[in-house]
Amino acid sequence: MGKTRLDHHRFAMDVVQQEATPFYYYDMDMLHETLDLINQLTEGWPYMVHYAVKANGNPQILKHIAKSGLGADLVSGGEIKAAIEAGFSPRKMTFAGVGKTDWEIRLGLQLGIGCFNVESIPELEAINEIAANMGTVANVALRVNPDIDAHTHKYITTGTADNKFGIGIEILEQVIGQALEMPHIHLRGLHFHIGSQITLMKPFEMLCDTINKLIDKYERHGIHFEIINVGGGLGIDYDHPDQHPIPDLEGYMGTFKRLLQLRPGQELHFELGRAIVGNCGSLISRVTYVKESRNKKFIILDAGMNDLIRPALYEAHHEIQNLTACSASAADTETYDVVGPVCESSDVFSHDCELPVTRRGDIIAIRSAGAYGESMASRYNMRGLVASLFHPQE
Repeated sequence: MGKTRLDHHRFAMDVVQQEATPFYYYDMDMLHETLDLINQLTEGWPYMVHYAVKANGNPQILKHIAKSGLGADLVSGGEIKAAIEAGFSPRKMTFAGVGKTDWEIRLGLQLGIGCFNVESIPELEAINEIAANMGTVANVALRVNPDIDAHTHKYITTGTADNKFGIGIEILEQVIGQALEMPHIHLRGLHFHIGSQITLMKPFEMLCDTINKLIDKYERHGIHFEIINVGGGLGIDYDHPDQHPIPDLEGYMGTFKRLLQLRPGQELHFELGRAIVGNCGSLISRVTYVKESRNKKFIILDAGMNDLIRPALYEAHHEIQNLTACSASAADTETYDVVGPVCESSDVFSHDCELPVTRRGDIIAIRSAGAYGESMASRYNMRGLVASLFHPQE
């Protein structure tokens, strides 16, 4: 594993206490440690890691990741533009998604991005037609749906036959044949992504077995793939972010090094998002009120589900810490429901959360919010989008 931080007090309290809440707090040292570890693990191997911009598209975060040399995994034209502005190389970009529009395809072709991850025959036909009209050739990888259940939440499982993503293995041969016959398509490889927040290696082991069989099959037909893209999906420790701030990147990449039988000249591509930024970010909020009802005590925060929707959307768990009480080494605890001010019953960050005795004005950290926090924020209830604070500041 990466470095272990036993001191969960990574927050610059003198800075945090002066900021208007709520805001996202990013530990840039942790981000750089994670990026350095990725570069160490991939050095000397034919590997390329693309950062999944959908996890967090904050411009400062993107600039730091681009400087580290990673590529970008993109799912919209807006993300392509943001990646370009942040300094990512177009040749290190992959463009995924089941619903690429014509203008987004044209943008990718104009920039000369490294690869379109294609999810259907109609999409393949559209890219070929648009590339023909532009007088160019599109680099393409076919996204295969391997029908592997990663046993995560149903909303973040992507690799089973019931999901909207990818091309079923049963028609893959047909689609490969069509791609090879299209004059404005260069078939570079195969792409896979089986889900998110996967913390056990077994699904990835199963994926390696599926890929090996496909490589063997098409090699016998004289078809060589330049790229094997295994997507992302590696989870983080939402329960113990201080003990395990960096996910098991060694075990994850080691699984593919050990089991995936790459051929000479093949590159292995990864698309990691949450694993890179998840634990470096926290949502910082202040306690507006502590309310007691007949059966419950509520901590009402000035942050709401519009700022961090994962608990309401996925019933996701985030570790919650009272930074004010921790600073005072408070020993007494109470059990609370931690909620926001949004006019929805689902605006709950945690049920039955044991915390130090909490009072109005205390500062609360909702941990592991660096991925799918700020990027999924909205202005519901006409609330403003929250600011971001980076530490150490540049």
